[in-house]
Amino acid sequence: MSGTFVIAQGGGPTAVINQTLAGAISAIRTRHPGARILGARHGVRGLRDGHLVDLHTLSAADLARLARTPGAALGSTRDKPDAAYCDAVLKGLRTAGADAFLYIGGNDTAGTQRLIADASGGEIACVHVPKTIDNDLMENDHTPGFISAAEFVAGAFAGADLDFRSLPGIYVGIVMGRHAGFLTAASAAWRADDEAGPHLVYVPERPFDRDRFLDGVRGTLARHGHCIVAMSEGVQDRDGRSLVEGLVPPEMLERDPHGNVRLSGTDLGQAVERILAEDLPRVRARVDTFGYLPRSHAGLVNATDQREAFEAGTFAVEVAESGSFSVALQFDGETTRPVRVTLDAVAGKTRHMPDGFLVADRDQVSSAGMAYLARLLPPRPDIRHALL
Repeated sequence: MSGTFVIAQGGGPTAVINQTLAGAISAIRTRHPGARILGARHGVRGLRDGHLVDLHTLSAADLARLARTPGAALGSTRDKPDAAYCDAVLKGLRTAGADAFLYIGGNDTAGTQRLIADASGGEIACVHVPKTIDNDLMENDHTPGFISAAEFVAGAFAGADLDFRSLPGIYVGIVMGRHAGFLTAASAAWRADDEAGPHLVYVPERPFDRDRFLDGVRGTLARHGHCIVAMSEGVQDRDGRSLVEGLVPPEMLERDPHGNVRLSGTDLGQAVERILAEDLPRVRARVDTFGYLPRSHAGLVNATDQREAFEAGTFAVEVAESGSFSVALQFDGETTRPVRVTLDAVAGKTRHMPDGFLVADRDQVSSAGMAYLARLLPPRPDIRHALL
């Protein structure tokens, strides 16, 4: 293949999504030295609107600096193409003379690639390259972007625990994660012992119950004098609705182009504060919503995450030579490596955190979950967890 490669980025940015972009550019230059390399601005929207940039002119120094930079350098999008939109994207690809389209993103991005691949009739190789801090892509052991975000979350909760040992009270940190609790579970990765927080962990995979939550907080306060709570923004009630949907009137709910309820910036944090104020009125309490902070934190980018993201982009170029597929990071018991899987295996599907990653009768991460996190994250800093 020596024609034209088009690359785009979709969904939420990460600390290493540009490593994947750089890996793809480097691999194209090596494997297809005569090929054109174009970047679509703001995902498929750039193809629809004809906003493309030439990536072949980047110097080696600029490419290396780009790779180290968090955030989506090409710009991203939440657009979900329908049939008419796909026709416009396909027209844009044909106008650009594209032989291959590499789209870096999550499961919705994989779904877009499947639609475009079908519409092109095999004319254009459409490759989905994994990216998401939620760690929720099927066929993947973990996804590029997750490790850096998880390390941020682990450090933030270790710090919150030290803070609330110093000035006792209740701390609740709300972490991104719509349907999967991997990132929230990472809050426990640097938990030193049973005394340390987070003491309670609430994820979308397990129904949230207010009474159980309050009993857990009271019991933790009685044992330790302070209570650290990690909560996914996508926690659900027993009917499978996100707590946000139960707390906010339907007419006030905002949805993205994929139909997902917008969880960031909602009233979940305020609702938790009200619950604590009503039932534990004389206890110092703080609720923080992490929001986008873990996604592209410039001060903390994990080296393993960088390497794996770069390798995913490199491998995607090789995959494009065979047609339309998705790239997945899989662990063989010793090493993590990118492999080729079908788009159908990933597109529009959600990987949930295994049941075994949570203790059956307590709202805590299990030994299996801790072992998974320990395999991916660096060791906990050598700090004390006790007052003098």
